[in-house]
Amino acid sequence: MDTKGKYTETPMSLEQFHISEDYGFILPEPLNDLPLYYKPWMDIARNMPDLISSHSLRLRIHNMPLLETHLLGTHCELRLAHLALSMMTMGYVWQEGERETVKVLPRSLSVPLCEVSQRLGLPPILIHADTVLANWRRRDPDGPFSMENLELLLTLPGGESVRGFFLVTVLVELAGVPGLKSIIDVINGIHYNDVAMVTKALDVVSQAIDSMKQAFKLMHEYVDPSIFYGIIRIYLSGWKDNPSMPDGLVYEGVQEQPMEFSGGSAAQSSILHCFDELLGVQHEGSSGAFLRRMRDYMPPSHKHFIENISSHPSLRSFVLQQADEGLTRAFDLCVARLVDFRNFHINTVTRFITIPASRAKQLRANKQGMTEDLDAIRRAPTALEERGTGGSGIITFLKTVRDETKEISISQCTNGNQVLPDRSMTEIQKAASELTTE
Repeated sequence: MDTKGKYTETPMSLEQFHISEDYGFILPEPLNDLPLYYKPWMDIARNMPDLISSHSLRLRIHNMPLLETHLLGTHCELRLAHLALSMMTMGYVWQEGERETVKVLPRSLSVPLCEVSQRLGLPPILIHADTVLANWRRRDPDGPFSMENLELLLTLPGGESVRGFFLVTVLVELAGVPGLKSIIDVINGIHYNDVAMVTKALDVVSQAIDSMKQAFKLMHEYVDPSIFYGIIRIYLSGWKDNPSMPDGLVYEGVQEQPMEFSGGSAAQSSILHCFDELLGVQHEGSSGAFLRRMRDYMPPSHKHFIENISSHPSLRSFVLQQADEGLTRAFDLCVARLVDFRNFHINTVTRFITIPASRAKQLRANKQGMTEDLDAIRRAPTALEERGTGGSGIITFLKTVRDETKEISISQCTNGNQVLPDRSMTEIQKAASELTTE
């Protein structure tokens, strides 16, 4: 404080944590290509679906030269290299599905992947920071940030559905950016004991969470559940808590003992962790342990931002101490919107995993001829039925996280009010209950 009792220290900012004011956690304008020296990597990475469908990816990787990584000089180059190498890794491991997995990742892939990962502070496996945050470009650089104007840099089997899955998630991340910026205003408002500033910032946070849900709804328009369940999901699956690879994976030339890493997961998105920390949501038990572990799958500066939020004075305590009706209402609306978002997530997972899992059991039992989409469901991996790609028991996990979010509502504690579930969710659950598994 200065001599007049006012705070003079520099306020917290996104820039301190390498987070974009415009894009949030998304990497602004990722590179389309690496230096010419790395052409062997990019030639393979750009043709993943064809190489996998022709069962020739593993051979191409075995014949790939071992390239040095010190020529990767910028952060953007390292991020594109991590995306390309980790996508190749998933394709190599899962080329033949769950029944012909491998035990060793060849040196030409494992060594550069681990070197790049170490420089970035990321694990050597495909993660949310790769497939979503650093895997997009605008067709028209001056055009809008929309599904029509976005495309992937690199892709996996699954056609338009895999494009939709990753790019809709980009839009969900982008929709949350105003709320991310307002977290700074909340923290600084508490710092200055400014109730109006905190209330206004919380209004923006709640609007951002609702905008994220609206963007998330596009998943139902752009992604075919049977394609996601039967084709896409295995290429996002890791070798931790996965019965198909109980011993993990040896990274040749890096470590003789096998290593285990979780696959890509929405739990690796930093933005919901930020809202949880801001509002004071306490995730306990196995769900809390899983979420904390997923922070190790985020860029380190993003993880540090989340931790920094929790190091500041409690927002919930501030709201309770002020006993201001408008502030309390703004806080509870943020909680309600976050619960609503998580209800919709349960809805979506039910449609994209639970229902297809039941259908897959029926189809395998019937062994009848079927359309290509239904055949994809029948041939889907059995080891991960009703589990997330990160290895969690997905529905139980999501319901626990949702219920823990409900618990912090101030009005629920004081008045016994309940946050209503998403109406459409009950329709999906009804459909799931009607499926037989005999």
